[in-house]
Amino acid sequence: MNSAESTDGTNPDNPPLGVAMIGYAFMGKAHSNAWRNVVSFFDVPAFEQKVLVGRDAGQVAAAAAKYGWEESATDWRSVLDRDDIHIVDICAPGWMHAEIAVAALEAGKHVLVEKPLANTLAEAEAMADAARSARERGVQSMIGFNYRRVPALALAKELIAEGRLGTVRHIRAAYLQDWLVDADSPMTWRLNKETAGSGALGDIASHAIDQVMFLLGGTVTEVSGRLHTFVSHRPGAEGPEEVTVDDAAWATLTLDSGTIASVEVSRMATGQKNSLKLEIYGDKGSLLFDLEAINELGFLDATVPVREQGFRRILVNEPEHPYMAAWWPQGHVIGWEHTFTHEIRDFLAAIDGGTAPSPSFEDGLAVQRVLAAIEESANAKSSIIQLTASPVPATEGA
Repeated sequence: MNSAESTDGTNPDNPPLGVAMIGYAFMGKAHSNAWRNVVSFFDVPAFEQKVLVGRDAGQVAAAAAKYGWEESATDWRSVLDRDDIHIVDICAPGWMHAEIAVAALEAGKHVLVEKPLANTLAEAEAMADAARSARERGVQSMIGFNYRRVPALALAKELIAEGRLGTVRHIRAAYLQDWLVDADSPMTWRLNKETAGSGALGDIASHAIDQVMFLLGGTVTEVSGRLHTFVSHRPGAEGPEEVTVDDAAWATLTLDSGTIASVEVSRMATGQKNSLKLEIYGDKGSLLFDLEAINELGFLDATVPVREQGFRRILVNEPEHPYMAAWWPQGHVIGWEHTFTHEIRDFLAAIDGGTAPSPSFEDGLAVQRVLAAIEESANAKSSIIQLTASPVPATEGA
């Protein structure tokens, strides 16, 4: 045994990172799964799942026991005072992001926060400012755009960066779901602007827009958009309640490279369960992706003779593909939950290396600016909105 280690194998001069997670519902479950499993597949610094935080004492205690957390708490503020907490993972609803993240960063905790960054542009700007200040003190932060960690999409970015598509002229991004098709589906916090900020726009268009900027490495300069709510009222606890967010959104984006992107999102697309479709068209090739076929990437090489051209299916399961060497033998597919494991791996590696993780809060702010511009355009009968350059450009790393 190394003399610097204790009897349990830990180094007292470099203790495990203590993790606190706030929120235990859908995203809390996904993140907990990643925290539990990441060490089994990737080399990461030592950490401990210290505490799970939620508002209902009984429910959060049950969730903590189920998801592998040592203890539970109901006050996130008390967690920030603890010396044994080094990382705060925020899976709470968007209206809580800004307050918790800023406080955690000021307390010296590394912060991972789910997308979208915040409910409003002002909140997102405050979070980005706090992140910049904290980074100067060695405190890191990251926003959880987990689809950057889909191996097929990480491969798509590599192919684009290598010039395999040539000049990318236009891209289509459609994120379609159908969980609100039934007009009698009950009211939830996601359908209230005060708690959700927006509907399909912030919930799933944020993913689509981030992919456009991530894959192409560009900045959006012009926006035109439209929002629509198909069902204006839904059953609530005391009768019908007004839906104050959008059910669907459409946008046309112009990037600084001249690429045009069309974005369509809907939670009313009957038969589409969780389909993020991307079509990327360059003068030397094209790429196709659908999240419902998460292990596959379609690639057309337009530089070969026409008689040989056609989309070919790449099964992204080889050890040479991004992230895949850690998993199973070739052809043994992975799923949606693995993207969070990759996300936690990358976040821990950045903290361990003292480098700024990506996507940063600035990247989240860049997406938030586009979301706000789409809403502004929709309120002005789809007028074109010009976006000024961000003070800190979005990063391009995976």
